[in-house]
Amino acid sequence: MKVNVLDITNTISQTELDAGRLPDVFEISVSDGKKVALPAAFESEIRLDLVKLAIASSRANRRQKYGSRAHVGKRAPMAGMKHSVEWWGKGRGVSRIMRRTGQSRAAQNPHTKGGRRAHGPKVEKNWGRKLNLKERRLARNSALTATTSVTTVSARGHRFSEEISALPIILGNYSEVRDGKTEEFSIETFNHGSATRKVLAIFNEIGLGDDLNRARDGRNIRAGKATMRGRVHKTPKSILLVVKEKSGLAQAARNLPGVDVVAARDLCAEDLAPGGAIGRLTVFTKDAVEALN
Repeated sequence: MKVNVLDITNTISQTELDAGRLPDVFEISVSDGKKVALPAAFESEIRLDLVKLAIASSRANRRQKYGSRAHVGKRAPMAGMKHSVEWWGKGRGVSRIMRRTGQSRAAQNPHTKGGRRAHGPKVEKNWGRKLNLKERRLARNSALTATTSVTTVSARGHRFSEEISALPIILGNYSEVRDGKTEEFSIETFNHGSATRKVLAIFNEIGLGDDLNRARDGRNIRAGKATMRGRVHKTPKSILLVVKEKSGLAQAARNLPGVDVVAARDLCAEDLAPGGAIGRLTVFTKDAVEALN
């Protein structure tokens, strides 16, 4: 299967006033370049079962170990052991359970109020889930195939221009025109002056601006204790940008809300189908497509 490569030209203009210069204005023009043949992975059979299995494995392997710390006495007592207790001794006709000092209420035992947990989580437990290499590759290829279907991508909730009739989108050559002088760059390495604004202008011209707005407007604050654990905001997933090397373009695009950037060698099913829902809106660079071969 062959797909058109989009060549991008950025005409930069700047207005100068008495008070100083205004920010650069970008005028993006997109033209069709040479077609490239997609790797055979884009024509694989879609296996939802393998995709969900691979994502479950990735999440399990990423899971942080947790558990109660070992009881080391008064210096650092574990939960449920933070009581001043005493043992009454034998011969009183009562069970041999630690009692709170000066009281008859039992403490510390799992079946007592405020006591420790009977069999709590252990730090040494391994939560990882193994998955065969061939299954992992088949899951990634299945998710890659789903990115080529306009219907599947639209059904996942992504918004893009009606002019986009074929997927995936592949970025080719990039050139800038400033003061009549044209300079050509590799689209993966450009990162000089308002790089994120340039990437935003490119995505808008291609027809992906609606999806970026959806992710930006859908960003909200989580409920519950996640706000105290570094996960305050929840942002919808938007464009996935696949590059060969994480250099200039990757550093510029990752600042956009909902946009994820991944190198071709690290591409996996979870990147292409977050949460197990296939059909993520994906943009490739020409070098990334060649690296996938």
